[in-house]
Amino acid sequence: MLLYCFSGILGQNYTHYKKPKLVIGIVVDQMRYDYLPRFYQKFSEGGFKRLLRGGFEFRNHHFNYIPTYTGPGHASIFTGTTPQYHGIIANNWYDKFNNQTVYCVSDTIVQPLGTNSPNEKMSPHRLIGTTFADSNRLDTQFKGKTIGISIKDRGAILPAGHAANRAYWFRGKEEGQWVSSNYYGPQLPKWVTKYNSKKPADPYLKIWTTLLPIEQYTESGADNTPYEQGFIGKETPTFPYNLKELMATNQGYDIIKQSPFGNSLVTDFAIKAIYNEELGQDNHTDVLTISYSSTDYVGHNFGVNSKEIQDTYLRLDLELEKLLQVLDKKVGIDQYTIFLTADHGAVQVPQFLKDHKIPAYYFNQKKFKADINTFLLSKFSSNGLVKNISNHQLFFDYKKIKSLGLSALEISTALQQYMSQQAHIQHVFTRSQLTQNSLTSKIGKLVQNGFHQRFSGDIFYVLTPATITYPTKGSTHGSPQVYDTHVPLLFFGKGIAVGTSYEETKVVDIAPTVCALLSIAQPNASSGKVLFKALKN
Repeated sequence: MLLYCFSGILGQNYTHYKKPKLVIGIVVDQMRYDYLPRFYQKFSEGGFKRLLRGGFEFRNHHFNYIPTYTGPGHASIFTGTTPQYHGIIANNWYDKFNNQTVYCVSDTIVQPLGTNSPNEKMSPHRLIGTTFADSNRLDTQFKGKTIGISIKDRGAILPAGHAANRAYWFRGKEEGQWVSSNYYGPQLPKWVTKYNSKKPADPYLKIWTTLLPIEQYTESGADNTPYEQGFIGKETPTFPYNLKELMATNQGYDIIKQSPFGNSLVTDFAIKAIYNEELGQDNHTDVLTISYSSTDYVGHNFGVNSKEIQDTYLRLDLELEKLLQVLDKKVGIDQYTIFLTADHGAVQVPQFLKDHKIPAYYFNQKKFKADINTFLLSKFSSNGLVKNISNHQLFFDYKKIKSLGLSALEISTALQQYMSQQAHIQHVFTRSQLTQNSLTSKIGKLVQNGFHQRFSGDIFYVLTPATITYPTKGSTHGSPQVYDTHVPLLFFGKGIAVGTSYEETKVVDIAPTVCALLSIAQPNASSGKVLFKALKN
């Protein structure tokens, strides 16, 4: 009798629960957590501030694996698991089975749509496991739509998952078009073809100057510093930037990606998708994934302390306000749910840190490779025992090792001892350690969570804090250090509580939380937990 009553109450709760009509997953590429408090006073009332004041914020949110790159980041957010299980171990990685470097969403068997470029053959086929968007498609008997949008192909494809209706990304260069592949259907929808025919990128080839008077940008460094790359064809990395004049020397329409107007391009296309795909217009929950990538391009180019990065975030704030207003009008207030996070953070430019007496270094990858080969030659009297060094991993040539009668374990041990003594290398892990042990150190766990037994290498090394392999100008990312792992996490809208938490949360917790909100099955490789504090009731 008690069981019957409980079942009746539970059934009643499910019956009366109204799901959001649309879930929007927003990823801001290379957004450090501290950008929110740092630029807060300059934000408008309707963008970031609206999400913060009307939703739930997790202030201690981290990635729990390395490398902290765009491809693994987007895959982990939407699958609810780490590269150890979903298989996207980097943006590009060495395929040891075919002796070639592969890209995380490249697919030779599909054809591009909206362009003749062979470089746009893309699909999610390398992604192991499902996303929460896939779970929603299954739960709604494929009546709920999924659309993925980003300037970057990987930022559109990986979040949308395997069963997505569409994924769209921006083809710059000489075209300036929104493109896709026939993985999602034989041709582009008519509305996209019509949109492209109007040359949608042209209005964004304009002069980039600061949104506010530049003297108000007190939260960032000087406008002209030696830590910024800038654009080819302009002597100094200083405002203003005439994008139309500079496009010829900066890969054509790709220059828009490296400005805040790339985010505007994404917002405008996303709004077109909301209307033309009729997202959120019935009782079957739809999913829209949006990845804002221009923040990453600007960060790499100008650094995290630049005036350009501050201006990009102030302008992104207005894009969010614009998007929210459309959602209010088209879908309805309290009829949609948003989460906003990032795929990784970024480091302060090491040279900037060094100039302010803070330890920071540049790691010479070319010299490191030469030193490894010299060591192996002296120790084992043979060259070529390591076939590839990339993504801070060493891949062995097992055929050669076997032919010489050597032991891979002995080589691993020797390399670990040698590499551990090299300047600016903090940790070294062997394949044996990563496959046989549950590592207890913080960084060890992050390396292990990013290690895929089939795809990954044989030796992993981690550099000391603020040590990078990158030019001396601009910022980068990829490490297990907090500046790369600590990112924002905001929930807002239907079913979301209002509040703040300082508990440590992980990237893999987002997808399970969305699935709990929708009362659907979690992605099939999910390893995170539900962040119940963010959910009402």
